[in-house]
Amino acid sequence: MHSPAQMFEDVNTSPTGSLEGEMSIPGKRITTTTSAGGVPDYNTLDEPIRETVLRDIRAVGVKFYHVLYPKEKSSLLRDWDLWGPLVLCTFMATILQGSSSVDNMSDNGPEFAQVFVIVWIGAAIVTLNSKLLGGNISFFQSVCVLGYCLTPVAIALIVCRVILLAQTTRLLFFLRFVTTTIGFAWATYASFVFLGQSQPPHRKPLAVYPIFLFFFIISWLVLSHN
Repeated sequence: MHSPAQMFEDVNTSPTGSLEGEMSIPGKRITTTTSAGGVPDYNTLDEPIRETVLRDIRAVGVKFYHVLYPKEKSSLLRDWDLWGPLVLCTFMATILQGSSSVDNMSDNGPEFAQVFVIVWIGAAIVTLNSKLLGGNISFFQSVCVLGYCLTPVAIALIVCRVILLAQTTRLLFFLRFVTTTIGFAWATYASFVFLGQSQPPHRKPLAVYPIFLFFFIISWLVLSHN
């Protein structure tokens, strides 16, 4: 049986022994490859935060462009995120919220939280309906598409706010109505372009109706806001 001194005689107690390790990945600083769809895949473990943030901002801008020009169908579904929907929802809720001032009781607009709940709960209900109908799309992909497709409605809101700077007349109300209708139709069409292919052909009308209702309610908030 070994003595206590013999049991520990093989342990290296020399201060020259190094326990340091290296967590960096061998190779270049940023490795870029091209996926099957032609989109670069980045290895961003060693990338500066500034470059990561700028690339994410550019990606959000590209998604806004695809909504305004809904031709490429897989961009929002492949690289989904919720930054754009969060920005749009916060912007619209801030503009649409009613005044809490006692002196301005004529402004019966919704509260900030009400707009926020309508947008996110509405998007979740539309997504759940899509999944129950057999859609082959994930929950967050659908929420991403619906959120980004609020862009035309948000633009209509900006135009309506500019029109409201003038004295309200029937002509100006008609202009607001036309602007909101265009934004509503644009948003509904764009969302159908991105989400329509994910639904079974014989169930597409059942999937389109909740989308129509979702954007109709938000567009009504834009038109009724004064």
